[in-house]
Amino acid sequence: MHDLGTGFRYLLRGQRWVARHGKQFGFGLIPGLITLVLYAAALTALALWGTDFVAWATPFADDWTSPWLGLFRGFLTAVLFALALLLSVLTFTAVTLLLGQPFYENLSEKVDRDVSPDGTAPESGLPLWRELLISARDSLRIVARALVWAVLLFALGFVPFIGQTVVPVIGFLVTGFFLTEELTAVAMQRRGVVLRDRLAMLRSRKRLIWGFGTPLGLAFLVPFVAVFLMPGAVAGATLMARDLLGEETREESPDDEDQAAAVGR
Repeated sequence: MHDLGTGFRYLLRGQRWVARHGKQFGFGLIPGLITLVLYAAALTALALWGTDFVAWATPFADDWTSPWLGLFRGFLTAVLFALALLLSVLTFTAVTLLLGQPFYENLSEKVDRDVSPDGTAPESGLPLWRELLISARDSLRIVARALVWAVLLFALGFVPFIGQTVVPVIGFLVTGFFLTEELTAVAMQRRGVVLRDRLAMLRSRKRLIWGFGTPLGLAFLVPFVAVFLMPGAVAGATLMARDLLGEETREESPDDEDQAAAVGR
């Protein structure tokens, strides 16, 4: 239980960090806003033409009598939209981080310098195009894993009782795990930690990861919240990555907080 609370505190510390560094918070909003517009457009299109798509995909039901035709296609349309929403939550972070790689790399480095005892931050030494390539490759691998879980949990959702009780809980835990992986990847890729090692590290501290990622995943279900929490989530994930890697972190004093707040203003 201790790790659950520690993970949640990292999430809060990240939000406090960006609140004291207003400039970093402002820059960190840009990728999330771009991704939100893209996702909103896609979901709006699905809402407008989802019924037509379901009708096109189920020609065998054209001759069904009322009310069965309407009920069947209405159910499929609702299922399609629910699945799209789930995929949006699972992939929002990956897409935002990919689009905002330079923004979040810069933010993560500043967090490292701020809390490092010697005031330095690890650097990958790779050109930007190489970092983007690695990030895109790893994000696709994580999204593929998340999709497998999404399909499995969606199917289990039809099981009586379990689908309405156990499955939603597992779904939020899985979402929290993958959200945390994507967010900690910003700091860990800079340190040369490959995906396989990152996953092994996260699995060894599941409660810590759930304490950080599960509340964040729940918050991301609220429209627009994800955009405003993303900068702080990256900052908090950087702090947690230092913990996972056993790096020393300087504790902030009240004087440090006042000075940072003055700089942010």
